[in-house]
Amino acid sequence: MSNLQRIPATVITGFLGAGKTSMIRHLLQTANGKRLALIINEFGDIGVDGNILKACGAENCAEEDIVELANGCICCTVADDFVPTMEALLDRPDGIDHIIIETSGLALPKPLLKAFNWPAIRTRITVDGVVAVVDGPAFAAGLFADDPDAVAAQRQADEALDHDSPLAELFTDQLACADMVVMNKSDLLAVDEGARVAEELQAALRPSVRVVTAQHGAIAADTLLGLDAAAEDDLDNRPSHHDDEDDHEHDDFDSFVVTFDAVAEAEALVAKLRQAAAAHDVLRMKGFIAVAGKDMRLLVQGVGDRYQHYYDRDWRQGEARASQLVVIGLHGLDEAAIRAMIVD
Repeated sequence: MSNLQRIPATVITGFLGAGKTSMIRHLLQTANGKRLALIINEFGDIGVDGNILKACGAENCAEEDIVELANGCICCTVADDFVPTMEALLDRPDGIDHIIIETSGLALPKPLLKAFNWPAIRTRITVDGVVAVVDGPAFAAGLFADDPDAVAAQRQADEALDHDSPLAELFTDQLACADMVVMNKSDLLAVDEGARVAEELQAALRPSVRVVTAQHGAIAADTLLGLDAAAEDDLDNRPSHHDDEDDHEHDDFDSFVVTFDAVAEAEALVAKLRQAAAAHDVLRMKGFIAVAGKDMRLLVQGVGDRYQHYYDRDWRQGEARASQLVVIGLHGLDEAAIRAMIVD
């Protein structure tokens, strides 16, 4: 069956905090009437990203068209979660023009692409493209950038370093699988620095893959959709650190939820989050906060010391006005200490 007869799907991958959800919100606003369905996968116990997208009120993507998979990493739960979800979307009587899949920041893209060849869905859907979102300032600072010569030198000097950083593996796997790379947050880079980052990213990609720059994830749907990559048929050209493994684990990462009462001031809370992240090597925090005296909930999300927060919608009738934050970091996080810094 030709790709034109199958529903196209776009996989959006990228590390924690790169700007995937912001990009999807802009995509919904520029889709020119296309009926979209979203599958949102998060590493954590509460679905923050799905909740953000449901609150945006896009007419071409109703709440019932947004499916959240929060039971674990999507690349590890293909049989239990992903394939049945895809079947349910494809069977919808009102039809879908395009499916957008936002993976968690910890997901390996290649096992997900392999799932598109499962008999239950392979004749009905094709991967239009894999879009990797990169945090431009983080990359410019050397985070998750692989230097083979330096790694080789470290391996010779210390046997304890005879493995790749899990963050570097995830980052390079996401780039290797991409059909387009979005260098986001370009407004936070000087012009010459932005050009250098784009060149370094381009050098790490297959010749056919291009780098586009964005601010706040503002890339139009016409740019992101219609790549016609049929990525599920091109797996050999997308190498992974885990090609020789039957599956993989995420024991390198911890995630927990902090629940607490309304806070008096948003800025004071954000200051606490920055301090906790710096003191305990937290990778990512995101969630919804109740602020005393405010009828709207506060969305907070950040990576490292870079945090953004804004009121996204009113609290709904009957909705518990409780603050909830997802905290994600490398294995060994001091959960008790982090909770104390946030709540006290």
